[in-house]
Amino acid sequence: MSRIGIKPINIPEKVEVKIDADNQAVVKGPKGELKQQLPKSMNIEIEGNEVIVTRPSESKEDRSLHGLTRTLINNMVIGVTEGYQKTLEIVGVGYRAQKQGNKLILNLGFSHPVEMEDPQGIETSVEGAKVIIKGIDKQQVGNYAAVIRDWRRPEPYKGKGIKYIDEVVRRKAGKTGK
Repeated sequence: MSRIGIKPINIPEKVEVKIDADNQAVVKGPKGELKQQLPKSMNIEIEGNEVIVTRPSESKEDRSLHGLTRTLINNMVIGVTEGYQKTLEIVGVGYRAQKQGNKLILNLGFSHPVEMEDPQGIETSVEGAKVIIKGIDKQQVGNYAAVIRDWRRPEPYKGKGIKYIDEVVRRKAGKTGK
């Protein structure tokens, strides 16, 4: 039995969850509204203020989709109530970020600044050498943070680049002279 899939999802006050006949989930809350198509084979029921996900059979595919479906719905509920946030840290001499309107401008040692426009539903802010990405969709927030990080990943010798705030960069020893 899936240890994650069998847990019921508690629906807070101010949050409205609707599941269509074809497992289209719509979650509305104080921060916004999220829609997602869930696997059609899963049985999703709303009982009182809880969402319960059950699987129709013990096949390998149904077992793997059971926990996934429950987690997707839970992430939607958390997103519309609290929201998600990722923090990136820019390390390196001359590396910096600034915000102009809804554009994030990164100076990362290239011959030109990198300009990135915030996607719909994502908000970025810059505090010193930190870039904070906020939104209600966990997948979108994580993806945009990964796109920003890919411009200059941290290198192992000096640690320069863009890294997640909790990421540990394994350092290598440089060249040694005689």
